[in-house]
Amino acid sequence: MSQPIWRKASRSNASGNECVEVAALAEGRGIRDSKAPKAGHLTLAPDTFAQLIDRVKRGDLNI
Repeated sequence: MSQPIWRKASRSNASGNECVEVAALAEGRGIRDSKAPKAGHLTLAPDTFAQLIDRVKRGDLNI
């Protein structure tokens, strides 16, 4: 499999201090800190990732 393409999330902090990247992975969706990409990533099932995005958009998570 080719290397995943990591994209900076559109909701990441514009100041550059709180940047999150996401990627489609073979095993699900990856989320990582763009300032520390070699530190690893969190992998979520596609449906769990979609639920997370919905909750963020609704403002349920206070972030």
